[in-house]
Amino acid sequence: MQIEGENKLELLIEIPRWSFSKRTSSGKLDFVSPFPCPFNYGRATALAGSDGDPLDIVMLGPRLPRGTKVKVPIVGAVQFIDRGIADDKLICGTRPIGHVKRFWILAFFRFYAQCKKLLYLFRRLSGPTYCAGWCNPAAAIARARQRQFDPARD
Repeated sequence: MQIEGENKLELLIEIPRWSFSKRTSSGKLDFVSPFPCPFNYGRATALAGSDGDPLDIVMLGPRLPRGTKVKVPIVGAVQFIDRGIADDKLICGTRPIGHVKRFWILAFFRFYAQCKKLLYLFRRLSGPTYCAGWCNPAAAIARARQRQFDPARD
């Protein structure tokens, strides 16, 4: 398991802060957002979420290059439902999240859900997609499972 101490997680940055393009964990372009991502976005290197994909993470702080691996504390979690499947987002950073930052993180994921709904409409896919709000990081990790090393993705 990659959790060190009580709440440190190794993560891989896939989408640097202020990027418009979202890629799959294999590097394939998934979609181009009309709004840049205000966070570094990536995945836990050893955990898979409920959807079978690597567990998503948001890394707060300055822009980090794609491919950067870091170990940072988990400071929160957002429960996101993607086509009816829990797709938790762990929030990582070096400082606690204040009320204003919490508001903007949720606002981003609510907007992101609307963008994904439009994408799914275009792709003729169904299932509820929405931001369910803050959740306990321990509960999000409990829903995850250990990933097997995959040379094509890791």
